[in-house]
Amino acid sequence: MSDWIYGLTIPCPKKIWRESARRKMLACLPLIGLIVGGIWTLCVWLGSFLPQPLAALLCAAAPWLVTGFMHLDGYMDVCDAVLSRRDLAMRQQILKDSHCGAFAVICLVLCQWAVFLSAEALPLWPLTLIPAASRACAALAVLTLRPMSTSQYSAMARGGAPVVFAAIVLAAVCGLSVLLWDSFAPLAAAVCYWLAAWYAFRQLDGMSGDVSGFALTIAELGGAAVLVLWR
Repeated sequence: MSDWIYGLTIPCPKKIWRESARRKMLACLPLIGLIVGGIWTLCVWLGSFLPQPLAALLCAAAPWLVTGFMHLDGYMDVCDAVLSRRDLAMRQQILKDSHCGAFAVICLVLCQWAVFLSAEALPLWPLTLIPAASRACAALAVLTLRPMSTSQYSAMARGGAPVVFAAIVLAAVCGLSVLLWDSFAPLAAAVCYWLAAWYAFRQLDGMSGDVSGFALTIAELGGAAVLVLWR
């Protein structure tokens, strides 16, 4: 493993990595999501002591900063590729282009800062569970959907125990949020993830890390919007 906990910018003191453990690592994504959610919730609480525009900026940037903008990079790449309206081969080529295009910038502006700017007092526990729900969906998508031929997941086996574990965590997270706090935010994040993943999958003819990052970014935006607006 690298110097970071997988998918986070938090330093990892024990650096062990086995390629054979990649599928198990994906099953642990919801647990990583709980860490992201905890940090996100802490930032929302700290934001209650700041002016509203600054609080909104902190709340919007927190999940991106703690993941090193990894998922946001995939989101921008997919926006550039899909909105180019080119043929499939060209869309896949744009997806791998390291340059940032106009469509990526335009879509980035339409981000969750506006959502948090309209927020007042947020229920914190459901917010903690939104990243867990989005990452459970990410694990399920990567382990079940057909990958692009150029994806790092193309040689990885599909299905198995990690899929079952991720599905159980997703059901538990969404169910607990509804039963304990009457909040559909994690469920909304899951629905947004699958809608976004389905759209990008069809447009780019396969699943990849960029597609997952695209869907995850939209999922967390959708979950936050439901948390803010549906109360």
